[in-house]
Amino acid sequence: MFMNPVAKKGIIDPKAEYIITVGWPDKNPDDIDTWVEDPSGNLIWFRNRDAGLVHLDRDDRGTINDTLTVNGKEIQNPLNQEVVTIRGIIPGEYVVNLHYYATETNQPVVTTITVAKNNPALEIVYYGDAVLKNKGDEKTAVRFIIGKNGEIEKVDHMFKSLVIF
Repeated sequence: MFMNPVAKKGIIDPKAEYIITVGWPDKNPDDIDTWVEDPSGNLIWFRNRDAGLVHLDRDDRGTINDTLTVNGKEIQNPLNQEVVTIRGIIPGEYVVNLHYYATETNQPVVTTITVAKNNPALEIVYYGDAVLKNKGDEKTAVRFIIGKNGEIEKVDHMFKSLVIF
């Protein structure tokens, strides 16, 4: 009667309507940045991690800061992934751009982009890839319109520059 309930381990409950994930090859030292513009014109990027209902939850810098200490041992996290969440429904267009921010390899980087609708159940609404050829390149990975009902109504790739420096 006075015991605490057993904690549920390993359960992640993202409070998000949509999750945008951008990945590039494991152990690649190059830094790819994700930029998102919401229907209100708010711009989300590594120097402005949240505005309105959009949040940059994970900014990955390639292999920088990929060393973790687990049980006293240092391990490398090989995963290169940025995560943006949309935590409520604002109807209108969202633009997701990629920017080849920094390079150690001076090689093109192939990225994968996933947009997942999280409620009422996880549904992949967009999956694609984009190649960034050189440092400084910017590409529109995907543009999508969320309707008043919370569903994706349109997807396209027409370029729109978002990078402000």
